[in-house]
Amino acid sequence: MVLVFVFLSMELDDTYFMQQAMAEAQKAFDADEVPVGAVVVVADRIIARAHNLTERLKDVTAHAEMQAITSAANFLNGKYLTGCTLYVTLEPCIMCAGALVWSKLDRIVFAASDAHRGYQKAGISLHPKTTSHGGVLEYEAKALLDAFFAKKRA
Repeated sequence: MVLVFVFLSMELDDTYFMQQAMAEAQKAFDADEVPVGAVVVVADRIIARAHNLTERLKDVTAHAEMQAITSAANFLNGKYLTGCTLYVTLEPCIMCAGALVWSKLDRIVFAASDAHRGYQKAGISLHPKTTSHGGVLEYEAKALLDAFFAKKRA
């Protein structure tokens, strides 16, 4: 008897990791938090997962990005996240952008832009070695945010 193993290859790309961040955003939505989720990845491995906890912790700084930075730094046992990529479902605000500058991430990938409170509108520059781009699963992230705020207005 010959056994044949079939391995399904899952491409670990920006879409895959943003889907993981979206799963975190859904956890925030379910907990009645603004639905923003984040993951930190190094060498195709997720080392931190987080979502907004501002209501639960009664802490305005408990954004998904801040939680993810702290978790990743603890995992790496160091304050710099060199070699890492942050995937976040909403463009970071200026507070989070400041923390991201100090963390020295290699890349930031976000889903939806934030025309009101995003770091780009504020003219904030990231670390010179950090690249960023948006639009990965933008529609899905916006839909979740819109559903959350529609529920709040109802």
